[in-house]
Amino acid sequence: MSDHIDQTMAGVVVLVTADRRSAELGAALARRGAAIRHAPALSMIPNQDDAALIAGTRTLLADPPDVVVVTTGIGFRGWIEAADAVGIADQLTTVLRGARIVARGPKARGAIQAAGLQADWVAESETSAEIAQVLLDEGVAGLKVAVQHHGAGADGLDRAFEVAGAQVRSLVVYRWGPPPDPEALAASVRAVAAGEIDAVVFTSAPGAAAWLAAAEEAGVLPTVVRLAGRGQVVTAAVGPVTAKPLVERGITPIVPDRGRLGSLVRTLVAHYGGLQTLETVAGPLQVHRGAAVLDGRVLPLSPSGLEVLRLLAAARGAVVPRSDLLSVLPGDSQDPHAAEVAVARLREATGSKALIRTVVKRGYRLELVSEG
Repeated sequence: MSDHIDQTMAGVVVLVTADRRSAELGAALARRGAAIRHAPALSMIPNQDDAALIAGTRTLLADPPDVVVVTTGIGFRGWIEAADAVGIADQLTTVLRGARIVARGPKARGAIQAAGLQADWVAESETSAEIAQVLLDEGVAGLKVAVQHHGAGADGLDRAFEVAGAQVRSLVVYRWGPPPDPEALAASVRAVAAGEIDAVVFTSAPGAAAWLAAAEEAGVLPTVVRLAGRGQVVTAAVGPVTAKPLVERGITPIVPDRGRLGSLVRTLVAHYGGLQTLETVAGPLQVHRGAAVLDGRVLPLSPSGLEVLRLLAAARGAVVPRSDLLSVLPGDSQDPHAAEVAVARLREATGSKALIRTVVKRGYRLELVSEG
């Protein structure tokens, strides 16, 4: 049911580390019920007014390239926009139309198509290494190769093509700058180490590296790595390139099959919808940090009610003694009646009398669907 999908991440606290498209990513996760925190690890600085970019573009117009390598969709769009701002966009697209256009992944191809052009070849792995391998295997000696770079700077393409005998033109359309709010970034790494964040989402390799550097500077990187290893914090990267800085530090993020924000959101939703779901007699149950979802409905629980349900869910159908249940309630009462009242309120909130079963003289347990 659609409501179930929309609320799968209810109560999950997600940290979005991106600057670019962070609002879009956060909104997509919030629609599934997640609570979003933003702390960009880097800022993106467009080069629309960069004289070097326009000068490099005019050089291409005067001496058209044989091959154009497009490494990012947003970078290519920015290049066309920068050319348009000085009145040479039409000339640029005409020159590009006469070259062989190579795209680093589907996003780059989409930007090329939006400009009315067609990519002649696309690196489906979305890596510069695949582009280098294919072009070097074909041979680039004597060719004029233009490379539109992304903000991370050198990716090895310029040097590889030059060594192979190509004449290389490099165009950097945007670059990475410092975090817009360094204090928010520092607070975000401490929050993850303190266990206040359920998932951290990364959309660029430089952003992932900068966030890890901030964690190291704050002295909490070992704690973050340990929490990630235990599954107490989930890391998610939009693709294998973005995942690499995390993997190098001993963190294994979840990565979607396709490098898209939509795929990243679906992968996170699937993770929380699958790993932490109990099949109960009242429907699928998920208990997260700040909320519980039963059969697609966010339950109206008090903080103590959520803790009681969390305790029962952790037992996965086993009996939870009254004393354990009392230990998560406010105060230090040992009165069995307090446990009965808490369970009664929980039954009322879930709308199911059958969900929580009283086991006489022993305690309470969740009624799960038998797998037989």
